[in-house]
Amino acid sequence: MKATVSDLLQRISGKVTEEWPMGEPFALAFAHGSMSVELYAPRSTDIQTPHDQDELYFIHSGCGEFVMAGERHSFEAGTVFFVPAYVEHRFENFSDDFSTWVVFWGPKGGEKCA
Repeated sequence: MKATVSDLLQRISGKVTEEWPMGEPFALAFAHGSMSVELYAPRSTDIQTPHDQDELYFIHSGCGEFVMAGERHSFEAGTVFFVPAYVEHRFENFSDDFSTWVVFWGPKGGEKCA
């Protein structure tokens, strides 16, 4: 499986839905089992809601702030964030060139540590 940022950016904005009235700001790169990889590139505002799987964000380009569970973190290209399932999070004050890889995996509700 292979995906490139340039190919995926051409597929954003995706279909218009009730959840995404401006078109989906992401494109699916590939999926295997419980794992999926997307490129996420919102424009001006990030309106996402919490997800039911654990996820990783690998910032590809741009800079801004990431808010998770009320804590604010600055980011730039090369930053990575882990977000547990169901935790509120969003990107704010991000540059026009912002894009990030997103990896979802595991069971709904997230993995449980022993």
